[in-house]
Amino acid sequence: MTQTTLLQYEAPWPVHALDWCKSTAPGHQSRPRSAFRLGIASFSEDYRNRIAIVGLQDERVLVEDDYTDYPDFVTLVEANHGYPATNLQWQPASASGFSWTGKAPAAELLATTGDALRVWEYFGDAPPASSAYVGRQPTGGGHRLTLKTALSGQSKVQSQSTGPPLTSFSWNEKAPSLVVTSSIDTTCTVWNIDTSTAITQLIAHDREVYDVAWLPGSTDIFVSVGADGSLRAFDLRSLEHSTILYETPAPKSGPTAASASSRLPTSPLLRIAFNPADSNYMSTFHMDGQDVQILDMRSPGQPVIELRGHRAQVNAMGWSTTDRPTLATAGDDCQVLLWDLATYTQTATSPRTANSRLNSPRPDVKKRVVNDPIMAYSASSEVTNLAWSPQIPGMTMNTGHSTAPGEWLAIASGKSIKALKV
Repeated sequence: MTQTTLLQYEAPWPVHALDWCKSTAPGHQSRPRSAFRLGIASFSEDYRNRIAIVGLQDERVLVEDDYTDYPDFVTLVEANHGYPATNLQWQPASASGFSWTGKAPAAELLATTGDALRVWEYFGDAPPASSAYVGRQPTGGGHRLTLKTALSGQSKVQSQSTGPPLTSFSWNEKAPSLVVTSSIDTTCTVWNIDTSTAITQLIAHDREVYDVAWLPGSTDIFVSVGADGSLRAFDLRSLEHSTILYETPAPKSGPTAASASSRLPTSPLLRIAFNPADSNYMSTFHMDGQDVQILDMRSPGQPVIELRGHRAQVNAMGWSTTDRPTLATAGDDCQVLLWDLATYTQTATSPRTANSRLNSPRPDVKKRVVNDPIMAYSASSEVTNLAWSPQIPGMTMNTGHSTAPGEWLAIASGKSIKALKV
């Protein structure tokens, strides 16, 4: 009997934000099906957006059998969200061992950004071992998704009472009470979500900030990208200045003179993500750009690697969590490309620990252009987002079938979500 390499789910609405749970449900480590849960959020241009948690219909869908007539994933619970969620994330794996002051032990946390940073409590209750009614939708048995807190602080640069829209956030793995958000009002805000307080807010860019990421292993350093075309690093221990790690070259086309707002034309940077296996390296891409840039913190100023494989704009990217750095990228060309960067990202020179300051540059490194991904998957329409699973252990089911360990990659394309075994 072969193992399934593709799982599918059709959402009732176009999916934008997407994340794979980082750990199994509390008390269900022996039921590894809870490793297959996704958080998803809708995108519609109104105030009727939703977020949902979907999970496996039945563990037996992981082995190709008689279950092809039924959806692989079913909706476990959903909630109203109002404005679209610009980002959605499950709690880091470290959150289950953190001593929260106001969280029930059985609850898992999710967070979303939109018009505010919202923290959600999810109570999941695994259904009975195996129902005879495979095709029946679960009735939401013990699943609850409730809003715990909504945080929208006063803006440093705008006077209205409600906070300006948030574009993204990063959840700190080492200290899961820390979340940093990015906003269109040029600021980043560091929150303590356990006490529902803002620790600091800083003007991070000259224009909108589009994405933000904590340095892996650090509770002090984070980076951000934005509409001014720069990638900047901040250290909470010395906020008087930031470090510009990269600035995009001005676009070749278009007016060379400054516009009416006296801003030089730049190419905005949309996303930033660290390689979790080696946090010297991070990936970014430009608005409307087809290439992905890999930057090395030790040699800032220009990319060390450029990935050229997409034929239309890139929409999403994500690093796998294995020791061998694999980057997935997806775009409007309906392609999902996997890049093995282990041979290009050698870590022998000047390793930097999470506690060191932002210095120790390396000599100039010549940019490598990589044109050949190790895997390509063609979706039926534009791919808007993706999310890696953690390494999921193999499991043996009560039918005697077993699955091999490995990682999965979830991709969102319109209303469809597909999970690919990598």
